[in-house]
Amino acid sequence: MDIKFPFDPSIKHHLLIALGLAIWIFVFLYFTEPLDVHEFNQTEKLIYLPFYGLVGSICYIFIIPVQNILFKRNKNQWSLIHEIAFLSSFIIFGLLLSRSFYLYIVMQGEPNPYTLWYHIKSIYLPAVITILPIVMIGRWSFGKYKDKKLEDIKIEINGTGNYENLRLFFNDLLCIQSSDNYIEISYLENKLLKKQLIRNKLSTIAIDFPKLLQTHRSFLINPYHFKQWKTEKGKIILLLEHNIEVPVSKTFQLQVEERFNSATK
Repeated sequence: MDIKFPFDPSIKHHLLIALGLAIWIFVFLYFTEPLDVHEFNQTEKLIYLPFYGLVGSICYIFIIPVQNILFKRNKNQWSLIHEIAFLSSFIIFGLLLSRSFYLYIVMQGEPNPYTLWYHIKSIYLPAVITILPIVMIGRWSFGKYKDKKLEDIKIEINGTGNYENLRLFFNDLLCIQSSDNYIEISYLENKLLKKQLIRNKLSTIAIDFPKLLQTHRSFLINPYHFKQWKTEKGKIILLLEHNIEVPVSKTFQLQVEERFNSATK
């Protein structure tokens, strides 16, 4: 279940998903008129149905901190199991909020509201089946777009000194090694391996570029260039393209194995 899932942490993009969700819920309810919606007159539809859309978007926005916590705890990596946990939280919170909206706003002062079980079985679950694919497609699309954009545009690795920086395509970056107060960047230029020293901290680079994978307290790698595992004198080593060997420490071994869906022996 710990399969890598495309993920975009941008709050702006998640707000767009929430807006699209609100519009979709309103349009769906207005034109399909499920269950008792057909009993609303046009004025009641325009009053209540937008609020159902708003409830959906609020549910999504309120769960965003959950995904941020999961993202940070997993060292800026996102997997299928994290996506499932987020969507499950969204569904549960959505049930609580929609049920409250139904009881205390739509049915306020009205006798015989739907029971909780009937509400879940006949109203909420059909709505989730209709709405959830939109959320999943939106999240997956933004994640794939972010991955593709990161690969296709140039990134800039800045140093702390004046005029210390290196611009390159993300997939031209192989690995970064810390060396005292410097980092040594191994990268490709016209398919030739080159290296450059820049004054900076590895921890800063890890935050700036979460797609890089830390294998050791002194190494970050670009997973795009991973070739194979090696063991040498009981130590685990990753072999990257251009025969670059990077050590894997016990601290980071599990997350490296999970990233490549492999297990060392």
